[in-house]
Amino acid sequence: MARRGAKSELIERHHQAQDGTESMAVYSGCERYRYGLRRVWNAENPQVLFIMLNPSTATELKNDPTIHRCETRARDMGFGGVMIANLFAFRATKPEDLKKAKDPVGPANDQILLQWHDLAGTTIAAWGVHGAHLGRAVDLAAKLGPMTHLGLTKDGHPRHPLYVSYKTRPEDWPVGTRYAGNH
Repeated sequence: MARRGAKSELIERHHQAQDGTESMAVYSGCERYRYGLRRVWNAENPQVLFIMLNPSTATELKNDPTIHRCETRARDMGFGGVMIANLFAFRATKPEDLKKAKDPVGPANDQILLQWHDLAGTTIAAWGVHGAHLGRAVDLAAKLGPMTHLGLTKDGHPRHPLYVSYKTRPEDWPVGTRYAGNH
């Protein structure tokens, strides 16, 4: 299903897995950007939003290692679904490729990211150190309301979930402490 956005055409693709999990992904018309990815297995329970750096290879049909870890963590924590948004919507498997992109954020990214943050029962910031690119992490962290993290790097960036134990539980990340003295 394609729908017209204010700045670009958006494509929504849906899939239902054999276990009943409903998946949805939102792409740009050119498909160089993935603005959001959602998996819902229990619509009665709240969903958790992970805000990470940028999309890699996951789609509405398949997980990549990061999305698999986010989904597993969300299920273990009792959420009914997981939503994935990113500081940058440009699809890349390497941070170097992301940094070379002309417009790594993408024209519809902020709108979808902010909407999903408002819909989520919990938001987990998880973009890692490369979120510093273009000052994006500091800017976005100041704009968002309640968020949690799975630990912070020495420079104050929220850790990426691929490298965090499932035993680690989200900690509150109050607005006033986000990047305090680190930018």
